[in-house]
Amino acid sequence: MGNFLFFCGVKFCSQGLLGYLPLWRLGAVVADPIREYFARIQVAIMVVLMLRVIIADDHPIVRIGQKVVIEANGRCKVVAEADGPDQLLALVDSTPCDILVTDFAMPGNQQADGYGLLGLMRRRHPDLPVILVTMFANVATLRESFAQGARAILAKSASARELPLAIAAVSEGRTFVSECLRAQLAEAGTGNQQAVPQLSGKEREVVRMLASGMTVSQIAARVNRSISTISKQKSTAMTRLCISTDVDLFAYARAAGMVP
Repeated sequence: MGNFLFFCGVKFCSQGLLGYLPLWRLGAVVADPIREYFARIQVAIMVVLMLRVIIADDHPIVRIGQKVVIEANGRCKVVAEADGPDQLLALVDSTPCDILVTDFAMPGNQQADGYGLLGLMRRRHPDLPVILVTMFANVATLRESFAQGARAILAKSASARELPLAIAAVSEGRTFVSECLRAQLAEAGTGNQQAVPQLSGKEREVVRMLASGMTVSQIAARVNRSISTISKQKSTAMTRLCISTDVDLFAYARAAGMVP
């Protein structure tokens, strides 16, 4: 009978309950606390190793989607959210983070958005990788954004799978560009993402006036040049910037700080 109990179970008594507990169950009772202990250690290690991400966009539904995508693989944690450049700068100053994912153009009261925000971030937090999310899909914006310190640029029309890829890239010290934007860079015939196009003083002046709402005729009268000269300077500026539409030209001017 003793051998039977040895091989098949042990007498078990707990809180007044009597019964026979098979040996394999006894092993489970002993092992469960050990498994739980190591599971807690594993969770603690994962929390420590998680990348802390701050996201910024003036549209709440965009932030909700970004948070879901970022946290889906369990390797990242969104630690703060901002709806504009002013709040974003305050959060980055006060909240430890490893990566920033921010919209390119957000309304703000005091701080600049676009290139101005990138420049401020680079000066105040030079080691913080910035992933820029933008709807401005022109080569000039891409080049200038990289020059101002962005480590990755995502098109808002890009697949959701590109955001985790961008996070992985910048966390390893690499740059990343959305597939659709890489195609535009290739079409522009440049292998240097950070080569910033330079406008002449007169071309920049024309772009600024156009973006402020003036017509070519009004600019010609203002600066005492012919309409054909102003048109040519506009065309040359757009060619240098690899921009084909007035909408993109105005977006570039706003992002470059030429107009409020």
